[in-house]
Amino acid sequence: MKVIWRLEKATVREVYEALLESRQIAYTTVMTMMGILEKKGYLKKSLAERAHVFTPVKKRQQVVGAMVRDFVERVFDGASDSLLLALAKDNKLTDKQKRIVKQLIEEIEE
Repeated sequence: MKVIWRLEKATVREVYEALLESRQIAYTTVMTMMGILEKKGYLKKSLAERAHVFTPVKKRQQVVGAMVRDFVERVFDGASDSLLLALAKDNKLTDKQKRIVKQLIEEIEE
């Protein structure tokens, strides 16, 4: 999704080549994932010059929110507090991130 958001539209080959710059990945894996993202409604596919071109259907924040909710549901049985505790216990939050979390808690409590 990040590649397609950056490019605004892309073929499987373009996404594959962009991903190859940072890691090894199989072309078929990219094709499969893009098909899944299309079925989930995150991408739209159209035919252009014998190749399917994918465009994002939803904005980045919408997709990230949905993926986080799905992750929390699958990994933490829907308990987002467990995710927050896991992140806090990991001790990898920066001081800025800690301030943001504190601010969010204060806003919720008001």
